[in-house]
Amino acid sequence: MKNIFLLFGLFVLLSCKNDAQNKKQKVTITDNEPVEVPLKNGKARAYFASGCFWCVEAIYESVKGVEESISGYSGGHTSNPTYEASNTGRTGHAEAVEIIYDPNIVSFETLVDVYFASQNVTQVNGQGNDRGSQYRSIIFYQNNTQKEVILKKKKALADKLGKTIAAEVYPFQKFWVAEDYHQDYEKKHPNHPYIKAVSIPRLNRFKAKMPGVLKNNGH
Repeated sequence: MKNIFLLFGLFVLLSCKNDAQNKKQKVTITDNEPVEVPLKNGKARAYFASGCFWCVEAIYESVKGVEESISGYSGGHTSNPTYEASNTGRTGHAEAVEIIYDPNIVSFETLVDVYFASQNVTQVNGQGNDRGSQYRSIIFYQNNTQKEVILKKKKALADKLGKTIAAEVYPFQKFWVAEDYHQDYEKKHPNHPYIKAVSIPRLNRFKAKMPGVLKNNGH
């Protein structure tokens, strides 16, 4: 969908069309037990969805203690989802990121704070013009401790704003890595119209909100 950004009118039309289609797709929250991903070489993993993964990937990679952010798909009911399939809204998957981080430098709690500080927390099924269940906001938990952290922060934010927070809270099950061309997209394509008009401004808004967590003090 991001490539359609070059033709703004068509982009908006297709965004609305996808939104209408996705309203017909009932996305259910699984009651499965969460899958806990073990530490590997001292690094932990966390999983978030909040709109276009091109945007979210760059946001988390700006945070101290984050080693890598990988774009992919999670939260759905099909195996081996593709970008084209997930964009129909019929797979149940959302564009998500896998965050590989050093828990001795950055905590899961801080990663959740980054999550809420880097999006429109009240927008349901999308961020900006990226609309549809594939762009919905989800925080995935791997154990009850993480679940409690998420729910506590979500409630505190709702109380502060006096509004409903759109983020869904799912037990983590499986993360599917996206196609190679999606990885590090913002770094590799800084002049892409979508990156310049949407991703970079979103990243800069986040940096202004949480300068203390940035690598090299944001420079």
